[in-house]
Amino acid sequence: MNKPTIDIITLGCSKNLVDSETLMGLFEAHGYHVTHDAEVPRGEIAVVNTCGFIEDAKQESIDTILELAQAKEEGRLERLYVMGCLSERYLAELEAEIPEVDGWYGKFNYKQLLKDLEDNHASITGTVPMIHRHITTPRHYAYLKIAEGCDRHCAYCAIPLITGRHQSRPMQEILDEVRWLVRQGTCEFQVIAQELTYYGVDIDGKQHIAELVEQMADIGGVEWIRLHYAYPAHFPWDLLRVMREKKNVCNYLDIALQHISDHMLDRMQRHVTKEQTYELIRRMRQEVPGIHIRTTLMVGFPGETDDDFQQLIEFTRWARFERMGAFAYSEEDGTYSAMYYEDDVPAEVKQKRLDRLMRVQQQISAELEAEKVGQTLRVIIDRQEGEWFVGRTEFCSPEVDPEVLIPSNERLVIGSFYDARITDAEEFDLYATTRYE
Repeated sequence: MNKPTIDIITLGCSKNLVDSETLMGLFEAHGYHVTHDAEVPRGEIAVVNTCGFIEDAKQESIDTILELAQAKEEGRLERLYVMGCLSERYLAELEAEIPEVDGWYGKFNYKQLLKDLEDNHASITGTVPMIHRHITTPRHYAYLKIAEGCDRHCAYCAIPLITGRHQSRPMQEILDEVRWLVRQGTCEFQVIAQELTYYGVDIDGKQHIAELVEQMADIGGVEWIRLHYAYPAHFPWDLLRVMREKKNVCNYLDIALQHISDHMLDRMQRHVTKEQTYELIRRMRQEVPGIHIRTTLMVGFPGETDDDFQQLIEFTRWARFERMGAFAYSEEDGTYSAMYYEDDVPAEVKQKRLDRLMRVQQQISAELEAEKVGQTLRVIIDRQEGEWFVGRTEFCSPEVDPEVLIPSNERLVIGSFYDARITDAEEFDLYATTRYE
């Protein structure tokens, strides 16, 4: 008897993507045909992996569920299941509001879905190894989730309410997964966690991220390691040594700073000061020459004054972040700020501040990218689009950072590395050639 085809739709962050890939591998190991993010889902079963982080993401998840519920009502879909952050947090409300869904799963029990589909005959018990993942990214790179949850409890953030306490994966399990991925053809690893610098603290009270990255770097076939979502308070300085000494650890760090004024940092419960933040950036640039720092900043948090915002502008101009994203504060149910602060910065003020901050950053980004013209940089090729091969340097993470465009007549191989000379720069793209003397 043929088993039904399953479409999995992933919404939200790369941590969700890893969960979807794990579930896909599990289904395939038990004889199901699975597709991921199909433009038009055509399987008998659909599984939506939801995001519940901010209001826009929650709405996208709900809209997707309702669209598939309509498909089920019209007979174009047999069964519909939902998993992920949104259902982890709002299970009771969702079950009552959308009865068309056949089953709801959260962030941690989604592997039960296979057992339920198999009418309780599947022998799925205990922990399913991560090596069952079906990688949906181009074969040469993969996301590597080293922990789940967060212990930081920033005033604005709903993540701890959804995912709970920080839980580090065992180091040997992570290293085994890296070796398995290398055997599948992966050479570039995006290391992800809600707070990767906290890795290991829940196990023995010590930060082990530097040790983990160093051991990863020593595995044959690992060409690039890129680190995402560090935290500024209690930063593990030994990680900078590893970045400096290990050539396959990219000079790139994604660290969300959110703000700079002591007034805002205190209200946000960030447990770091303005002075400490300035010192952090100075030390990073001193110990890892050429490091590219990606950060996220927030405007319009409750109580933000004109002076607080001006400090943020001055900090951005001083820090000259190579990569920066920003967003306006959005009140999230159940967070400390939603319960104890008034959302008192008008929406139009938030937008004006956001626009001004991004104008400052866009100018900085354009200047920094222009400085690369004439340099020769190592580039990995991700794909071909029309007349261009599209690649990235070590300073660029997939999907969020600038890309390198190389003419398609240069006959390059996707997934391979090349030394490319940068010939021109735009705000979000570089142009290069591998043909030079």
